[in-house]
Amino acid sequence: MIIPVRRLAAVCALGAALTACGTSTAPQAARPSASASAPAPPANEPATEPSRAPTLAPGPAGLTPVFTNGPRTLGKTVALTFDADMTADQGPRAAAGEHFDNPGLISALRGLKVPATVFMTGRWAEEYPAEARSIGRDPLFEVANHSYSHYAFTGDCYGLPTVAEDRMRADVERAYTAFRTAGVPDAMPYFRFPGGCYDRRALRAVSGLGVTAVQWDVVSGDAFATDADAVAREVLDGVRPGSVVVMHCTRSAAPVTERAVRAIVPELRRRGYRFVKVSELIGAVRTSS
Repeated sequence: MIIPVRRLAAVCALGAALTACGTSTAPQAARPSASASAPAPPANEPATEPSRAPTLAPGPAGLTPVFTNGPRTLGKTVALTFDADMTADQGPRAAAGEHFDNPGLISALRGLKVPATVFMTGRWAEEYPAEARSIGRDPLFEVANHSYSHYAFTGDCYGLPTVAEDRMRADVERAYTAFRTAGVPDAMPYFRFPGGCYDRRALRAVSGLGVTAVQWDVVSGDAFATDADAVAREVLDGVRPGSVVVMHCTRSAAPVTERAVRAIVPELRRRGYRFVKVSELIGAVRTSS
C-alpha cells in the first residue's frame, strides 16, 4: 500500500533530521528472552512470542517482501511501532545533553501493559546500550531493525543522505551487530527503511537477509509535534483493524509522544482494540493466506 505523501511527510520529516553508516552477521529470528521484572499484559494480550518469528514469503523475483498492515477481518488488533532514531553525526549532540531516547515513553508502555515493536537504528543502540538491552529483554516488546545509519535507501527521500547500493546490506547487518553488542538477544527479522523510502533496487539489495520490510498504514504525526492531543486524534482517526501505527522513541524530535500514547491506549481499548506486536500481525497474514 502506498501512503499518501501528505501523511507520510510528517514522519519522514523526522528522517531528515536523523542520519549515520554500516557490517557483520545476519539476524537471528528467535524468541526474545523474558524479563522477570516486566509486568504481565492484560489477559487478552499475549506475553510471549511464537517460537520462530513469522516472516512473509519473498516477493516476485525473490525481492524482500513488504508488510503494511494485518488482516482487516480477524478482529480489532493494532500494532504500535516506535522508531528509535539516531545517527553517527549526532554523537556530539548527545554528549552535549540532547536526548535521542525516551525512557518515559517506554515506562508508560510498561505501565499501560502495551506490547510494541521498537525499530532501532544501530547507532541508537550504541548510544543507549542499557536501554536497548532492557527493551530487547522485555517480553512486552520486540526489537526490529531500522538500519545502522538512518541514511536513505533511495535517491530521493526527504533530504536524507543515501546509502550506496553496494553498502545497503552491510548497513542492515551492522545494525544487528550493534544490537547483539548492546545485549539484545534476539532482534526480529523485520526491517523498516529510513523515511519509509524504498524501491525495487533497495528491496533487491537486502533480499538475501531474510527480512520482511515493515511499513505502516497510520502516520501519527508525532515527529516534531508540540500538541499531544493532535497526535492522538490523528492516530484514533486512522486506526482500523490490523493497523500498524508509526511513532517515535526520540525525546528531542518527538517530545509529545508519551502524552499522546497515554491518551491513545485507553481510548482504543474502550473501542475494543487489542494491542499486539508486528510479529502477531505478520503471523495472522500467513495464517489467513
